[in-house]
Amino acid sequence: MNFHTRKWIKPEDLNPNGTLFGGSLLRWVDEEAAIYAIVQLCNQKVVTKRISEVNFVSSAQQGDIIELGIEATAFGRASITLRCVVRNKITHKNIPTIERMLFANIGPDGKPAAHGKTETSYSHDVNKPE
Repeated sequence: MNFHTRKWIKPEDLNPNGTLFGGSLLRWVDEEAAIYAIVQLCNQKVVTKRISEVNFVSSAQQGDIIELGIEATAFGRASITLRCVVRNKITHKNIPTIERMLFANIGPDGKPAAHGKTETSYSHDVNKPE
C-alpha cells in the first residue's frame, strides 16, 4: 500500500473530546479514494457507491500528522474497489481501516460505464503524449 497524502491535525479538525473528528477524516478519505479511482480509471466522472465498515482502532490528536494509504483490491466491469488505511505518520499506528470502498465509473449519459481496466497502473506506466 502506498501512502501519499498527509494531513496535519489542526484545532478545526477536532471533536469535543479533543481528538480527530471522524467526519473530517471520512471527508479526506473519500476525496483521496475518489482521486485514486479517477487516476486508475482515467475518468473524472466516478462516484462513491459504497463504503464498508469503518474500523476506528486509535485516535489522532491536534498536531499529529496522519497519512492516507489507498490500494485497489478489485476491478469490476464498471467499478473499482479500494482498501484504505489511515495511520499516524510518526508512530505508524492505524487510526481507521476501511476494507472496501466501491467507486462506479460513470459514462457521458450519467450511468455506470465499462472502463476496461483490470489492474493497477501508475503514472510512469501510462504513455505520455509527446
